[in-house]
Parts: sequence; structure tokens; C-alpha cells
Amino acid sequence: MNPHPDADAAAMLEAAAELRILIGQLTRRLREQSHVDNLTNAQKAVLIHLERDGRATLSALARAEGMRPQSMGAIISALSGAGLVESGPDPADGRQRILSLTAEARESIRASRAAKADWLYRTIQSKLTPDEQERLPGAIDLLKRLLEP
Repeated sequence: MNPHPDADAAAMLEAAAELRILIGQLTRRLREQSHVDNLTNAQKAVLIHLERDGRATLSALARAEGMRPQSMGAIISALSGAGLVESGPDPADGRQRILSLTAEARESIRASRAAKADWLYRTIQSKLTPDEQERLPGAIDLLKRLLEP
């Protein structure tokens, strides 16, 4: 039995707050490495959705992102204008258009992820000792457990 449960709770709350700040800072640093920084968060979310889940209609994207179809229309218009999204007829419903990523969008996403991974790899190599690098997979496993249901 721990004689100082309040001290342990306070230390854990402090660690949680520090972890939240560090994750935010790491996320911002990784975002700086991205090749798609000129896009809004909503535009990036649409690209990620189309990449992950495949082709979709504008109304399905709007539902998935929790926004009005008119708002999604503006996002799709901007992405289409940038050459990142293309549309074609929906074979099941001629009134609908199916949206998908262009080859340019797929390459941009791939390059962005590669740049982030490269930056993180180089940073790990330059900032962590060999012993710390060996311990890193264990720390990653701990962080993964925080996301388990």
C-alpha cells in the first residue's frame, strides 16, 4: 500500500499535462514537415477520408465530417481547383457525382508522410542516445495502450 496516494495522483496529473503539451508540440513539428501546409484542416480531413475510405459522394463526405453539404461543396470546389480531387458519375445514381483523389493528391500525401517520417527518424537518431533508441519501442507500446478501448 502506498503511503502517499495524493502525491502519486498529483505526479500522474502533472505527467498527463506534460504529455498533452508534448504531443501537441510534436504534432505541430510534424505538421511543419508536411507538403500540404497550404490546405485547411477541413480540406486535409477530406483528403484523408478519401484516401482511407475510397471514393464518396459529396453528401456522404459531409455526413462523415459532420458538416452541411453546402460547406462541403466549398471544400470540394477548392480541392478540385487545386487538382487534388476529381469527380465522375455515380453508376448507381446518375444525379450524384463520385469524388476521388487525383494522382497528384496521392503523391502529395505520400510525399508528406515520407517527409514527416524522415524528419522523425533523423530527430530520433540525432537527439536520443543508443540506449534511449532501444527503449523507444517500449514507450510507444505504452502510448498505444492509452488508445485501447
